[in-house]
Amino acid sequence: MTKNNDNRLTSVEIANLWAQYMNDSMSICVISHMLEHCKDKDTIKLLEHSLDLSNSHIKKIKPMLKKENYPIPKGFTKKDVNKHAPQLFSDNLILVYMQVMGLHGMNSYSLCMTTSVRKDQRDYFSACINEASTLYDRIIGLMLKKGIISKPPHLNPPDGVEFVDDQQYLAGWFGKKRPLNAVEVSGLHYNIVKTTVKVVLELAFSQVAESKALRSYFQRGAKICERQIKEMKEFLSDDHLPAPKNWQSEITDSTIAPFSDKLMLFHVVTLISVAIGYYGAALSVAQRRDLALRYTKLIGEIGLYVEDGASLMIKNGWLEKPPMFNDREALAEEK
Repeated sequence: MTKNNDNRLTSVEIANLWAQYMNDSMSICVISHMLEHCKDKDTIKLLEHSLDLSNSHIKKIKPMLKKENYPIPKGFTKKDVNKHAPQLFSDNLILVYMQVMGLHGMNSYSLCMTTSVRKDQRDYFSACINEASTLYDRIIGLMLKKGIISKPPHLNPPDGVEFVDDQQYLAGWFGKKRPLNAVEVSGLHYNIVKTTVKVVLELAFSQVAESKALRSYFQRGAKICERQIKEMKEFLSDDHLPAPKNWQSEITDSTIAPFSDKLMLFHVVTLISVAIGYYGAALSVAQRRDLALRYTKLIGEIGLYVEDGASLMIKNGWLEKPPMFNDREALAEEK
């Protein structure tokens, strides 16, 4: 118990800090390995800055949790990375990875900010948002400079404001389908970008994982994500719109693991779990029934995949419990 119970961190604030600690401890391992092999000077600067941010977050979170008498998560340590293992991603692929991780980071920090009550927590995550925004801006700037960013398609402006005047606007299962609107294309484009990175990680990790069960799990995930990318691309191609670039060819042929099986499984399961939320967001604004139905199908597929991943983590003793409330019935039985 803290001295001032009225000013204790709420359960949500504890959860925010716990999740950030886990993710930043993982990021430190991943970025440390990338820094060992990256050749591009500008990309190296971004990696070094990102590593500094993750290390600073860990240093700030520890005293916050200690003050609440809450145990510091184990997360990931030097034991989970082999910095001398061969390069797994090309320099360009590192930037694509950083783009998606930066996007996830900003969304996560925004959620933490809006769910925090205590001022010190709001101030902390506000600072994290600013840091992540600046880093993301630098990442996009460098990708534009190198010509490797997948831009969403352009559209032609209408003559004026238009209103929907026909129920056929919502159709999609039968008959003539209207073209996708800009909001729907946005959801498809960025979900493809994020899913492409998941495929890259799953294929790369399937090459290097020590466990046969994990190699099989990652291969299965890559097939699921590649199939889902194909389905989303079909919506774009039906309207003659370009799709984001494929990056699988930028994985090296290394079979030596740069990370522990525990870290690789955590990384994939976490990303797929987050993807469910992004699919859900795109589903909520999809106004064509066939597109909404497809997102529902995609969510179901990866939901089952995440559950199997969590089962593997439990089986291997790798699933660290998030902040838990007391089991009142168990306490009563103990008494």
